[in-house]
Amino acid sequence: MRWDDLFDDLEGQLEHEISAEEVDLRAEEERLRLGRLSLRDRIIAIRGSEPKHSPWSIRLRLSSGRYIDVRPDTVGRDWFSADLLGDGIRGAQCIVPLGAISGILLTHSQVAQSLAGPDREQPERGLSGRLTLGFVLRDLCRRRASVELDLLDETVAGTIDRVGRDHLDLAVHEPGSARRESAVSQYRLIPFVQLSLVRV
Repeated sequence: MRWDDLFDDLEGQLEHEISAEEVDLRAEEERLRLGRLSLRDRIIAIRGSEPKHSPWSIRLRLSSGRYIDVRPDTVGRDWFSADLLGDGIRGAQCIVPLGAISGILLTHSQVAQSLAGPDREQPERGLSGRLTLGFVLRDLCRRRASVELDLLDETVAGTIDRVGRDHLDLAVHEPGSARRESAVSQYRLIPFVQLSLVRV
């Protein structure tokens, strides 16, 4: 009878140690998974978990110190496009360089959504996930779109004339006006690192 008790006790200890090891292993796997999450991954996860037509948004603090409310749409390699919300500017579109974000203010549920990470089973469709900020700015240049650029210390409006590897040329003119040589007040070379927001 005492042998039975001894074996039961040993079996219980062994099961406890095995389950403790499994818990430790799962915790370590979760730490490794979280360690691989990027800011981009977390934005994609929030965007993917919110209903398409619900009034959700995230609040960004940009490197310029400005706060904006956005609803991310397309996420590229180092940027995302979004609907710019608030301040009577509904319907405005913007491009946010990921490097210009100094913080994201989330709700409690958005934190949990973001930690889920992007669905690795279904990678993002199309090429957008591989496109860089330079590519998107070159597209705006090709379209001759009038833009407003929020820089670290000011906002300038104009038309992008050309885009280099790490900078762009902006013909500065009044917001919303067409780019005519007579309307251009100056030409500026702007490094990408100075961009905090591109309003289209």
